[in-house]
Amino acid sequence: MFISFEGLDGCGKTTQVELLEAYLETKDIEVVATREPGGTDLGERLREIVLHGGKVSPWAEAAIFAASRAELVERVIEPALARGAFVISDRFVDSSLVYQGVARGLGIESVLQLNLHATKGLLPDRTFLLLVGEELSEARVGEDRDRMERESAEFRRQVEDGYRRLAEMFPERIVALDGTQPRELIARQVRQALEDAGQL
Repeated sequence: MFISFEGLDGCGKTTQVELLEAYLETKDIEVVATREPGGTDLGERLREIVLHGGKVSPWAEAAIFAASRAELVERVIEPALARGAFVISDRFVDSSLVYQGVARGLGIESVLQLNLHATKGLLPDRTFLLLVGEELSEARVGEDRDRMERESAEFRRQVEDGYRRLAEMFPERIVALDGTQPRELIARQVRQALEDAGQL
């Protein structure tokens, strides 16, 4: 089972990854939790370049994220799924579709095709999208920001709109939740959605 969490920076997805991981471990389920970009030695080096380096052109940015993702799939996700583990990822392909495809103007379909090649067609079985407005995202991120977090309010609004478009495009996979709710309530909604779908 492959699950991803998506949303604007500060939406609470990292917290939900941790809560779901802890819950599954109480059920004696093997869990592999990872993040994007990152999750491998190469991925962490690419993360440093794309989030903490200088200016990067849009297609180069998309390609760096895809390269990190390709390595993550090859080295971590595929082996874990093959042995029956649950994989939970803090971001996956959907992030590129909205950050580069929508907000950078590269096009959702073009960025999707790039990433489907990089991941050998692998997409999450279930994606939880935590919806928060750009103002709340801005307030939650704080002062110590990476290159993406320093983008403008308009950029964040485009990302927010992009995520809502994806939820409409892929309703069978993406579960949109109100990210302003208490963390424990969101965690219960995540577990309930997985149970209702027979995935837990």
